[in-house]
Amino acid sequence: MKHRARRHAAAPASTPPATVETTPAPSVEAFSFGDPSPVLEGRDMLADIECYRNGDWYEPPLSTVGLAKSLNASVHHASAIWCKVNILSSTFRPSAALSRAEFTRLALDFLLFGNCYAERRESMTGKLLSLKHALAKYTRVGVEPGRYFFVNGWRASYEFEPGSVWHLQAPDINQEVYGVPQYVSALQSAWLNESATLFRRRYYLNGSHAGFILYMTDTASNVNDVDKLREALRNSKGPGNFRNLFVYAPGGKKDGLQILPVSEIAAKDEFFNIKNCTRDDVLAAHRVPPQLLGTMPNNTGGFGDVTKAAAVFGCNEIEPLQAQFLSLNQWAGEDVVSFRPYQLPTTESK
Repeated sequence: MKHRARRHAAAPASTPPATVETTPAPSVEAFSFGDPSPVLEGRDMLADIECYRNGDWYEPPLSTVGLAKSLNASVHHASAIWCKVNILSSTFRPSAALSRAEFTRLALDFLLFGNCYAERRESMTGKLLSLKHALAKYTRVGVEPGRYFFVNGWRASYEFEPGSVWHLQAPDINQEVYGVPQYVSALQSAWLNESATLFRRRYYLNGSHAGFILYMTDTASNVNDVDKLREALRNSKGPGNFRNLFVYAPGGKKDGLQILPVSEIAAKDEFFNIKNCTRDDVLAAHRVPPQLLGTMPNNTGGFGDVTKAAAVFGCNEIEPLQAQFLSLNQWAGEDVVSFRPYQLPTTESK
């Protein structure tokens, strides 16, 4: 018994060492949303433009269908193009071979697509009879020099007579087969303008500008009152909506029933800023004074003298365009294109 007691005393119970939990010190953590985006993201279709060979002809570097649709994407984009077309057409002097209507089509194609084509029509003796406009949207440059094709989707292609097509193209830094319009840098702004307009139009069509959120926190209202209110709101929709609604909540609090209009949230968007910024980008790309397009100034000072702006615009934009079309005379072998001087209307009284 003594020995057993001595053994119990010699073997004291071992206790595990106490562990002390330490909280890590707070540290600064940096993170970002999304992956890194290249600078040219969204512009890949407009960068490194090339012309791909499609059998006997080359495909345009930019989609002619897309350029045609973009004409009406922005009000100022279409107005600036038509402004130049109208001035060129008004200063053009028709000839026996080229009418004003055909020249107007050539000017529109050149300003919109950066390319325009005129087909030479000859008599049996080789005399020039007329010059007809060929749609730049469907005309393709052949692989062999002097060959041009009319390609309209799935339809069979038509080849013009070799050497019978005059091609005027705006210069491009990436290739020399087709021309590229000078407003390409403003296409993103024109599309953004269209997107903002369509968003606001859908916003009004679906009635979001007249909707609201009924926010109820009043504990004095029971379930039956809430159901009645829900039924009253449901019946107020449809024809004859925008009706007034009366709510009686005895013993309710001041802010127990709140109406939050959706339009107040949407009114804080950047619609007007987007419209103004994209308008300035488009007009800068076309280099057309805003007062010539009927744009209203935002400041009280206005845009300045419209006559002086028109004079500078005619000297810097219209006359260079007229000079480019004069190259048709050298190709045709006779004077088929001529312009009268660009004159401004005088305001002096007689």
